[in-house]
Amino acid sequence: MRPTPDSELPGAFGTSRHDRTVHLLERATGRLATAAIARMEETLTWYRAMPAEQRSWVGLVIQAGIAAFVDWYRNADESRPTPTADVFGTAPRDLIRSISLQQTVEVVRVAIEVVEESVEDVVGPDDVRDVTEGVLRYSREVAFSAAHVYARYAEARGSWDARLEATVVDSLLRGEVDEDVRSRASALGWTAASGVAVIIGRPRPDDGTSADEIRRSARHAGYDVLTGGQGDRLVAVLGRVEDPVQAATAIVTHFGPGPVVVGPLVPDLVSAATSARPAVTGLLAAAGWPDAPRPVAAGSLLPERALAGDQEALHELIAELYVPIAEAGPVILETLAAYLETGASVEAAARLLFVHPNTVRYRLRRVSDVVGLTPTDPRDSYTLRLALSLGRMNPPAIE
Repeated sequence: MRPTPDSELPGAFGTSRHDRTVHLLERATGRLATAAIARMEETLTWYRAMPAEQRSWVGLVIQAGIAAFVDWYRNADESRPTPTADVFGTAPRDLIRSISLQQTVEVVRVAIEVVEESVEDVVGPDDVRDVTEGVLRYSREVAFSAAHVYARYAEARGSWDARLEATVVDSLLRGEVDEDVRSRASALGWTAASGVAVIIGRPRPDDGTSADEIRRSARHAGYDVLTGGQGDRLVAVLGRVEDPVQAATAIVTHFGPGPVVVGPLVPDLVSAATSARPAVTGLLAAAGWPDAPRPVAAGSLLPERALAGDQEALHELIAELYVPIAEAGPVILETLAAYLETGASVEAAARLLFVHPNTVRYRLRRVSDVVGLTPTDPRDSYTLRLALSLGRMNPPAIE
């Protein structure tokens, strides 16, 4: 299309060449925007797939961008405004969630192509070079502005996600899991349907990066993860877990000094509190076992947890250790008690029981077979001694 002659422009008499060019660009703004939108329909698959409302938002950005370019070009000899507000202020905030930064760059590229192809028809051959150079400089500023907008959004979204994640973790630990909590967890990327474990330790001092590093390491290892701080505790909830302690090793280096306690495996996110309770009490009681491995299973801290007043641990020691040994037979329980009370001496226990030392050894192996702990191991011996004491103090019904 041939540009309108100067004599036909309203108020053309006495205006500068630059003013006439600006006027021609203003008159072509709608046509250029329409052409750019049509080009996007042809070339951008993701744009065609967008809902009509979102496509209209992108159209607003295109129109605003071209109009802002004209205004920017008009101020050639002045301090030109940054295009951020003019271009991106017209679209709803939700548009940032709908298209990525890469897609925004594609929109800018298409708009530039359309303007460059049409500039001679709009302003005439004499001003093509000047306008084209202006388009290129302006598009660079728009690209930088877009990156700035997305960076600010990412920062704000990151802060919001961290607060939301902390709320979800707090609800999980308190056992207050409803559909709303599950929905929020899903929004944070949680997809695991089974295999959940809670890991608790202390955050690193004066370091706000622990949670981010836990997320990266856990996801790299193939686990779903929710993490957050709770006072002086750092909590991680992992999904897709088969072995809780092994899963914890993927993130243990991101905790601060001190014990890192792993709760038992539970079937789903709804049951996370069942994993969290032993981990919490285990963290409080872990000081009683300075040489505990790191990470350590909450089940390995049963003696310390029971001594710290954890009723769940107390009942577990009785139910999982004392009762099976007692049900294995009175002589097994008697032999274990004699062995422990004589300073873990097979010979002394044999003399006390008037049996051969090999009989004592056989009965101790039976203890190992029944409960999985080895009486000759110092740590297991300590656990068994406490279980026997608790069982005697709280005698259960033995079948």
